[in-house]
Amino acid sequence: MRDRRRLLSGVVVSDKMDKTVVVQVERSFRHPLYGKVVRRRKKYMAHDEGNECRVGDLVEIRESRPLSRRKRWVVERIVKRATELPEVEATVELEENSGA
Repeated sequence: MRDRRRLLSGVVVSDKMDKTVVVQVERSFRHPLYGKVVRRRKKYMAHDEGNECRVGDLVEIRESRPLSRRKRWVVERIVKRATELPEVEATVELEENSGA
């Protein structure tokens, strides 16, 4: 029998919780009347059993049974690791802004 659970891919935007990550999924579609390409973003909380995901990772998430009040997705696999640490970028921005 075919697995009917949805599979989405997105970017991890938060990994501050234990065994949970927030994944932002972006979809684009053409507006039915005007034809312009519209981008929509939505955030999903996903279960990450081994705490392996980091901010910036590209991951696939699969729909699952309710695991908590807002968590109904599980991280299936990490497609691509983040290349740079976001904490480093934040400290550089703070140093630049403090001198102005």
